Amino acid sequence: MSAPGAALLNRPSVSGGGRGLAMQLLLAVVSGGYAVGAALNWGSEEVAEIMGDFGLSAAGLLAAVSCYTYARAIDSRERPAWLLFAFSSLMGAGGNAVWGWYEVVLGQPVPKPSLADFAFLCFAPPAIVGLLVLAKRPVTRAGWVCLGLDSWLIGGSLLTLSWSLALAHAARTAQSGAPGSVPRAALSLAYPLLDIALVSMVLVLHFRRSETNRSAVNTAIAALALTVLSDALFTSPLLSAEYQSGQLLDAGWFAGSLLLAYAPWGARRIHPGPEPAGHPRGERPHSRPITGSLPALTPYLAAAVCTLGILYNVVDGRKVDRMVVFTGCTVVLALVIRQGIMLLDNIALTQELAQKENHFRSLVQGSSDVIMIAAPTGTLRYVSPAAAGVYGREAEELVGTELATLIHPDDLGRVVHEVRRFLAAPPTEEPTTRIECRFKSGGGEWLNVESTVNRHQGGLILNSRDVTERVRLQAQLQHSAEHDPLTDLPNRALFTRGVRQALTGRRAGDHSTAVLFIDLDGFKAVNDTIGHQAGDELLIEAARRLQDSVRAGDTAARLGGDEFAALILGDGNRDRSAREYQVREIADRLRTTLSQPYRIGGSEVRVAASIGVAFADPGITPSDLMRNADLAMYRAKAGGKDRVEMYAPQMQAEVVRKAELAGRLRTALHEGEFALLHQPVVSLTTGEVAAVAAQARWRSAQGILFTPAEFLRVAEYSEGGAGGSGGSGTAGPDASRTAELGRWLLEEAVEQAADRHRAGHDVPVAVRMTAQRLLDRAMPLGSVEALLTRHGLPSGALVLELAVSDPRVPFDDLERRLTALHRLGVGISLDGFGSGYAAISALRRLPVDMLKLDRGLVEGVVESARLHKITAGLLRIANDLGMRSVADGVDLPEQVMALRAMGCTHGQGMAFSGPLDEYRLRRALVRGTFPVPGGAAQPALAGGSPGGSMAIRRGSHNETPVPPT
Repeated sequence: MSAPGAALLNRPSVSGGGRGLAMQLLLAVVSGGYAVGAALNWGSEEVAEIMGDFGLSAAGLLAAVSCYTYARAIDSRERPAWLLFAFSSLMGAGGNAVWGWYEVVLGQPVPKPSLADFAFLCFAPPAIVGLLVLAKRPVTRAGWVCLGLDSWLIGGSLLTLSWSLALAHAARTAQSGAPGSVPRAALSLAYPLLDIALVSMVLVLHFRRSETNRSAVNTAIAALALTVLSDALFTSPLLSAEYQSGQLLDAGWFAGSLLLAYAPWGARRIHPGPEPAGHPRGERPHSRPITGSLPALTPYLAAAVCTLGILYNVVDGRKVDRMVVFTGCTVVLALVIRQGIMLLDNIALTQELAQKENHFRSLVQGSSDVIMIAAPTGTLRYVSPAAAGVYGREAEELVGTELATLIHPDDLGRVVHEVRRFLAAPPTEEPTTRIECRFKSGGGEWLNVESTVNRHQGGLILNSRDVTERVRLQAQLQHSAEHDPLTDLPNRALFTRGVRQALTGRRAGDHSTAVLFIDLDGFKAVNDTIGHQAGDELLIEAARRLQDSVRAGDTAARLGGDEFAALILGDGNRDRSAREYQVREIADRLRTTLSQPYRIGGSEVRVAASIGVAFADPGITPSDLMRNADLAMYRAKAGGKDRVEMYAPQMQAEVVRKAELAGRLRTALHEGEFALLHQPVVSLTTGEVAAVAAQARWRSAQGILFTPAEFLRVAEYSEGGAGGSGGSGTAGPDASRTAELGRWLLEEAVEQAADRHRAGHDVPVAVRMTAQRLLDRAMPLGSVEALLTRHGLPSGALVLELAVSDPRVPFDDLERRLTALHRLGVGISLDGFGSGYAAISALRRLPVDMLKLDRGLVEGVVESARLHKITAGLLRIANDLGMRSVADGVDLPEQVMALRAMGCTHGQGMAFSGPLDEYRLRRALVRGTFPVPGGAAQPALAGGSPGGSMAIRRGSHNETPVPPT
């Protein structure tokens, strides 16, 4: 909240303050008008009597109604006091009404005594009891005794003085025996005695008033004091004989009644304004000594008044009255008792203060924190003994030292600024503050010290503790949070922050800054072959090489796994080609360094480095810059690894295009736009259909089936081949995007194969599946088994064409999974044999039944003598292992004859048939065989001439008409 807003909240209520001021002005005007009228005798004797009698009665009645209404409205311990004030005012109003009845209505003097005197005498007792209710109640028995003694000290002294001045004369008059003298004397004594009691309670309450609703209580006390003053003047010998209704004396009673009527309401509406600056809430400025000492001087003042009354009798030459002597003695006795109680109380307070002082001294001296008091000038006036253990310096040595000389120069400006800000802030809003700085110890080293600062008489109290270990631990935790625990290089978070600072700091306009993303090719094989410990040692060595190879001022980081990064700061060179050449040179040097052999555990280990480079183009964000470097790095890996690739905008466009294609793939799958076709696998010797290979096709809105090569490449399932024929492909980088497509293909193939088996066509179905997909956790274990059971597909009716092209595939898990499926009669075909990475390992460890030659070998088997020899060697391996062999992409009769001569057992391709829908497939299965060309043969059910087949073979994305159903 702003300072003006806070000040506005602390201002008094404008409407409430305005109403209170208006009531005060009205009260002053009415009281002043009454006083002026009384001073002018109201213009006539009749009006004076009316105003002096019924005017005072109306004012008293108003006070009674006001106090009663207020008492009904509140719910606190003050309610009885205001009810008593209401009754007291009502008695005063009744007395004035009786007085007016005699003087105004009956036109005769008021008899003495009369009913009015009875009402007036009933005014003081309820007011006295009400003041006692408002007084702060003592909490101990001694407190009640002191309250009574204080009341008697004041009342007795006033009684002594009044008796000496006037009351003794009234008492002697009563003893004279004259007719009617006793009632008149008793009445003359009753008024001053009650007023003395009321004055005593007013004075006692002034020193013992409660803090609750102080404004209303003070106003009520002032009203009663004004009334008592008027009573005292009325009963004095000078005015009592001369008094007539409507005189100026009535203005005191009138103003007292109005003030009592105003007390609960007017004072209640005045809201306190903001407290003075420098005084905390609840804390009041120190009272002046004379004001604070008045309660202590009260007994002596009372004794002085009592002595004055006795001296008056002596100086006047009269005999000292026994009443004066008796009252004076009781006052002196009360004073002695009161002083004795005060002495005992002071002794108890002194002992308690000493105990508390010892207690707090023990706390300060035994505290492990250092407590220091600094003067407003900054000089240390007190230092606790804990300084010897914390700072290594004795407390006496630090006392008198300037605090600024002990603070580290680099921290002094910040500390001074914080202290000035703290002292300028309102104490109610900020009672304390915390300051952390370096403090000079006795040994000369700098300690990290945290201090809680409080105000103290214009200076400061500092409660300080040594937090050096905590600061050190925080620094360690901060370092651990921002650095890789294995290599101690900055981690991704810190590297990202460094990139952001390079793009937004003083280098914001330098577009020659570059980010390098580095990936170690072959690191997974190190972990799998010689263990993770060796992998960790390789990463540590690679991090060291990277750190040593970057320039001073550049940043090297480990992002996770075998991925590293480097931030190459720009030098302000505006020549983009020169800058690219320089950064590429740095990247090539890093690649060469990281690709050098590593000596791990006594053996040499080799990995390569693929590096992607991206420059800080104008307006680029840190996340986009790092993403661009990541894309360039993946392009380097896809381009053959162990190379440097510079980011180009088309890389991001390709990523977007692949994402769009993947989205289209999922949409097509959910909306049922995919169709399942099967291509016969034919024996090259007999022409019999040995199996059918399941292949997916996308059905366009025009009813055209497309080979979904783009979809399947993005989706980790690709189909190649000429003439629209399906074949094997390679695994893509993102298997998660094709989980649904692979699941759909397997379920549809098994379901349709089960239908064909129930129709009497016992031909196995071959479904292509990558090793990653088979081991994917998203594919529940046993899902293939459950699928076979649900559709009732017999043993040997399903062949999985397994593609193993990723070196990260765990062969142990794959072997266990395939062995379990092989026991259920699922055939295993090794797809893409002759290409890829793991063919020999797969043959050695996996339960393979069939080898499927890669399409690339089959396409060149006739033209290339080299491919001819390679293919013949692979087929010889299959025959020696007793496995069947399938050639994928057999599109020409010459290929059929060449493969058959090499010993290939089965073929799949346009030389026999293209992919067929279910209707045409069943027709082919009823026929059972295809012509095996001995020369230029026509493929059965090829749907076209040899020329058409060639045309189809040359385009892998040509449309295949939808066969009639």
